[in-house]
Amino acid sequence: MTSPAVSATDIKPTRWGNAVYRCAGNLLRPLYHLPMKIEIQGAEKLPQEGGFIVVSNHLTMVDPITAAYPLFRAGILPRFLAKESLFRAPLLGWLMRQCAHIPVARGSAHAGQSLLVAQQVLEAGGAVLIFPEGTLTTDPELWPMSSKTGAARLALATGAPIYPLAHWGDQNFLDQEGKVHWAWPRHRVKVVIGDRIDVSDLQTPQETTGRPSHKQLKELTNRMLDSLTSLLEEIRQEKAPSGRWNGQLKEREGL
Repeated sequence: MTSPAVSATDIKPTRWGNAVYRCAGNLLRPLYHLPMKIEIQGAEKLPQEGGFIVVSNHLTMVDPITAAYPLFRAGILPRFLAKESLFRAPLLGWLMRQCAHIPVARGSAHAGQSLLVAQQVLEAGGAVLIFPEGTLTTDPELWPMSSKTGAARLALATGAPIYPLAHWGDQNFLDQEGKVHWAWPRHRVKVVIGDRIDVSDLQTPQETTGRPSHKQLKELTNRMLDSLTSLLEEIRQEKAPSGRWNGQLKEREGL
């Protein structure tokens, strides 16, 4: 029997849920440090108050913990947008619902609900963490690939500040096929938080509907990806290839 769908509108932060979130995070931190040693740079750039968006590259299923780590350490409980099927897993789903992460019903009539709920989180002064690629990168060299425009749509709808967070190294512990690789010394993971992404020239809608145009959404999405790629070049100490990988076409664009 298929588990019933989980609606984004059913997910709301509660005092109990926040306590569960903090408890789970404090338990995961020492477990995370068993195979990996994390280095964080730029955490001081994150706002101390008010809602904000963090966008991150996506390498492995460990990424949510890696990307949330600097925020959690600063006392912030970021909410993730994640595929709805994860919320129906027996234990993981319960935990994600308690932590008030936001399910995304991809390809359904209710897909837009997730952005409305994320908007409410931001308006309440919370943080939303998004992987714009929507899935693990399929770039053969693990650079950020072409993305959907959901993160840009949320940012322009709310005016919330956006910060890029790039990371590298946790894929050496858990690869994209789900295989675990133990090592000693521990795998080194580096996280770098970049400067706030400037969207001042994109704030005025260009369409009579009052909504961001496709051009605006595409431009902001590219800025997010460019920021992440630039930070990742710094971490990896190498230049990204020319052109961005298109996961659907399975080829590099712009060559």
